[in-house]
Amino acid sequence: MPYTSINDLPESVKNPLPQHAQDIYKEAFNSAYEQYDSSEKRQAGADREETAHRVAWSAVKKAGYQKGSDDIWHKSED
Repeated sequence: MPYTSINDLPESVKNPLPQHAQDIYKEAFNSAYEQYDSSEKRQAGADREETAHRVAWSAVKKAGYQKGSDDIWHKSED
């Protein structure tokens, strides 16, 4: 289900991500959840929520965040 605010995100997302990355995650999740509403649009066997979470994590990575050795995500320095 879509998230109305970053406070609604699961702890597994909120704890390791800084606020800006949480915003990116929420927006990407919500967009993907809407976009992949029918099973024909998703990879075989993937459910809607699973697909949206994968898209959201990908968006965080694409925005330049990387998981550090401390298991916290940090903006990478180019």
